[in-house]
Amino acid sequence: MTEVQSKATSNDRRALWQIFTAAFIVRVLYILLAHTFKVRPSDDHFEFGWEMGRIGRALATGHGYADPFTGHTGPTAWVPPGYTLLVGGVFRIFGVYSKLSAFVLLTFNSLLSALTAVFCYEIGLRCFNRRVALWSGWLWALYPAAMQYAVRWIWEMTTTTCIFTALFVLTLRMRGVGDQKQYEQTWQQWAAFGLLWGVLAMVNPSPLIMLPVMALYILAAPFFSSTILKVRIGKATLAAVLFLAVIAPWTARNYAVFHRFIPLRDNFGAENYEGNSDWSTGFPWGRTVPLENHQILAEYARMGEPAWAADRAAKANAWIKAHPGRFAKLSMKRAWMYWMGVPKSVEEAGILEYLRLMSFQFLSLCGILGAALAVRRRKPAAWVFLSAFLLLPLPYYLVTVQARFRHTLEPLICILGVYLFQSATHRKTVA
Repeated sequence: MTEVQSKATSNDRRALWQIFTAAFIVRVLYILLAHTFKVRPSDDHFEFGWEMGRIGRALATGHGYADPFTGHTGPTAWVPPGYTLLVGGVFRIFGVYSKLSAFVLLTFNSLLSALTAVFCYEIGLRCFNRRVALWSGWLWALYPAAMQYAVRWIWEMTTTTCIFTALFVLTLRMRGVGDQKQYEQTWQQWAAFGLLWGVLAMVNPSPLIMLPVMALYILAAPFFSSTILKVRIGKATLAAVLFLAVIAPWTARNYAVFHRFIPLRDNFGAENYEGNSDWSTGFPWGRTVPLENHQILAEYARMGEPAWAADRAAKANAWIKAHPGRFAKLSMKRAWMYWMGVPKSVEEAGILEYLRLMSFQFLSLCGILGAALAVRRRKPAAWVFLSAFLLLPLPYYLVTVQARFRHTLEPLICILGVYLFQSATHRKTVA
């Protein structure tokens, strides 16, 4: 390694430490100064983690993995256990729905969000240049929209985003993007690939739609030959085994409890019915299981969660089949809102709401244009970026949409937006 390369590596490490530290401190200070650890106690503290908070309470009070809504409704697989077990453990140690528990969980979110800034830096450095890396890392560290879910939401978005971004980094490393020398993928890297995808599946299965894309991108790395392909397939098989090993205990638990195959979660039918039915407008207002509707809650408890969700899935599928035109319009409306923002109710509208939507739309447009530019200029991993933009939103187009669902993509949007403006500045300077 030359002296220049050694200095660059030292500068990178210093920059990463500065970005991470600043990001973490800013987030924790916000939690303390804005008192976001004081969660509103409405609906018996339902906003404290929503279904995950309810299940966490059941775990902490000895009722097992159960009761995602109101009262003791029985076992559940409504959400996978990755983040929910963390909530239950924190409740057990620091108190159910306590301010201290909220602070601990939000601080954990902030730690992962700060780590995501580090991953943004590495992606920018490997795929583009150091200038893009620096701006991407600092933008994620300090831009308010990038930290909102870490400091305000006790939910899995920040964890999902951090793990997915880490997997993107791992994919680039295994492909050799940004390395001066090509190194063959190791067994350890493939093991980490399988384990990380397994952990992500246990937190939020939706990003699994990108698993085949990333795996194929790694398998097709340079220095490709039939012999090397066989070795890589062997390593990929190890990753698959480890992935299944991570999710197998949860799947086995679900089969033992519900006597049916539920790999990760069983709420899709209920969500689909909420998004595609006679009263659906495309907007995500309302809850899948209204807490104030005792009749629906009683039906849910009586039928059992899997049967109740399957019944709603059948109703949703029948409605979609009978109303294909309206389903298409709803899907297009949800696609628009995924990228352009989900408006709040009329009562909540105001100047801040318009500014929020403008910021949301601006970032989406920058990310999309940056992805198009990266593909046009044949930048490394450009098609992986584009695949994420095309595939990750698909379930939300078809079922339901919330602003928070875009968060998994936002590190990539951040990097590509910086690349877009950096390219324009560079072109102007050259001219």
